[in-house]
Amino acid sequence: MDKEKKIVSSACEVCPQYNPNGLKKLGVSAENTDFVVALAGNPNTGKSTVFNALTGLRQHTGNWPGKTVTRAEGAFQYNDQKYKLVDLPGTYSLLSTSEDEEVARNFILFGKPDVTVIVADAGRLERNLNLVLQILEITNKAVLCLNLMDEAKRNHVEVNTRALAKRLGIPVVPTSARFNKGIPELIDVIRQVANGEIVCQPHRIKNVPKTIDEAVKKLSEEIKKQFPGVPNSRWIAFRLLEGDERVMEALRTQEF
Repeated sequence: MDKEKKIVSSACEVCPQYNPNGLKKLGVSAENTDFVVALAGNPNTGKSTVFNALTGLRQHTGNWPGKTVTRAEGAFQYNDQKYKLVDLPGTYSLLSTSEDEEVARNFILFGKPDVTVIVADAGRLERNLNLVLQILEITNKAVLCLNLMDEAKRNHVEVNTRALAKRLGIPVVPTSARFNKGIPELIDVIRQVANGEIVCQPHRIKNVPKTIDEAVKKLSEEIKKQFPGVPNSRWIAFRLLEGDERVMEALRTQEF
């Protein structure tokens, strides 16, 4: 691995050298962007506040193709690079039991965003980790935005962000988005992950029974043969073995 690249365990232990003067909020101007950033999270985590803090309080809204679910897009520029931000529906899971979950899951998996920012409530972290771990099974490039730190502090909740980053294998950035605290740091970490300066090593399920692991490996290889270019065939194999009909349909229609 390139020595100049930092693995996440060391990157999360230092304050990034961000340049606040390099930020330009572009509102709805999302053309010709260099990177696509997905914004995911449970409802009521301040995800929309983070979105507004990054894009300048303006957003372009519409429906996802063929869905009744609303989508919001915006953009920001940082140090001469433009980032398109896609605000995914707030969900508790990616198991595709609802249209919201299907939209969020399919975009992270088949939309191949350059970075997925997961917004979590710092004061109710245990409720948010289910979605965090599911997303980390899908993508290698993610950032945990630990939002509402002001409320967590008021309720005497403390989070060891360094230990959490090491356990999850991704950068963890504490924020209070409504007061713009932590947003400059978040922006620079997004930049570093997008440009490969931070290499994530996301937590993955390891204690898989041997018979299941062998079945997943075999099916994963078949998926790659039948659908060249499909992202994360291992995760898709798990979902197919569990009978996820929506993933089957996504493969048939080649949404990727």
